[in-house]
Amino acid sequence: MNFNLNYDNVAESYLFAEVANRVAKYQKAHPDKKVLKLGIGDVTLPLVPAVISALHSAVDEMSRAETFKGYGPYEGYAFLRESIAGYYKKMGVTLNADKEIFVSDGAKSDLGNILDIFSDDNVVLVPDPVYPVYVDTNVMAGRKVIYADATEKNGFLPMPDYKVDADIIYICSPNNPTGAAYTKAQLKEWVDYANSKNAVILYDAAYECFVSDDNLARSIFQIKGAETCAIEFCSLSKIAGFTGTRCGYTVIPAALERKGFNAGKAWLRRQSTKFNGVPYIVQKGAAAVFSEEGMTEIRQNLSYYARNAKLISECLDELGVWYTGGKNSPYVWLKCPDGMKSWEFFDYLLENAQVVGTPGAGFGKNGEGYFRLTAFGSEQVTKEAVQRIKSLLKK
Repeated sequence: MNFNLNYDNVAESYLFAEVANRVAKYQKAHPDKKVLKLGIGDVTLPLVPAVISALHSAVDEMSRAETFKGYGPYEGYAFLRESIAGYYKKMGVTLNADKEIFVSDGAKSDLGNILDIFSDDNVVLVPDPVYPVYVDTNVMAGRKVIYADATEKNGFLPMPDYKVDADIIYICSPNNPTGAAYTKAQLKEWVDYANSKNAVILYDAAYECFVSDDNLARSIFQIKGAETCAIEFCSLSKIAGFTGTRCGYTVIPAALERKGFNAGKAWLRRQSTKFNGVPYIVQKGAAAVFSEEGMTEIRQNLSYYARNAKLISECLDELGVWYTGGKNSPYVWLKCPDGMKSWEFFDYLLENAQVVGTPGAGFGKNGEGYFRLTAFGSEQVTKEAVQRIKSLLKK
């Protein structure tokens, strides 16, 4: 018997666990200090009334024999898949609800689990800095990971290099952690590159709901040619506050095939073997997200977070601090002042202003010297944190 020793190559501590550990130590030593958290991208607003109503209704259905639901379809109930297809239709993207949409418990798990359908000898290209899950899940499988440098010089939006050969390409736009977002023209270059290399793009669209600029893509399937080279992952965590309710979906075009191997069919086979689906109650709540009433209420929540992002951005503008994101994204990626290192600035901000963010170094080597703040805090916390940051950095 041998364990998977690839786990020895994964960073011992998950970034956000280390952040939580440092904050806990500080709070224990300073119980009188109020700590304001703008670090982890967790939402703070409750589920909207339309979703709550649907959840209650579904609970009632589960109490009656004639409407009780047991095991559901592995790919998700048709009513939810059709609702998601309708949402994409408004973006100008036509999807087959029966064959191309797969409901899951969130984008994070699907981004890791999708690797089951790929060979372990595939070369993986990820941007640096990057959401740690993209790297860690491939390292666990023993794949070779190479990096596309995302830097201040290219606006943290690396473009394809045809001298580099890759099989799997990760793209997140709007990006976590940097908040930077690709234009449709830039994504077309990535689609053309992937098709030319016979590669597959794993496109994380978890933050698409924050995009308001028509020049930016909300789905990679708005780009011609993506249907033969891309898989899209999306989550209801940020658009609808489902971080604790858990529901998302993956879109795999029927046209995505290699040598007769159909990606969508393989994914469904994988899911039917290893996954029993999302609870009926949760899927009913998720379907309400895409209703007219649900979307009206959700837009108010998204506006709330957008105002928080604007508060943070205006603070940094006033201080003359370089940043990206904050517009079309809930994240603000700032350059640490006075040449500070990422963890140095984390400790400085925690100790002197009692404000928590996320050190950029935790997202990769190019994140060193940068820092992420999130707009998902409450308005009150965000306003107070901004004032503390402003008072501290003006010194």
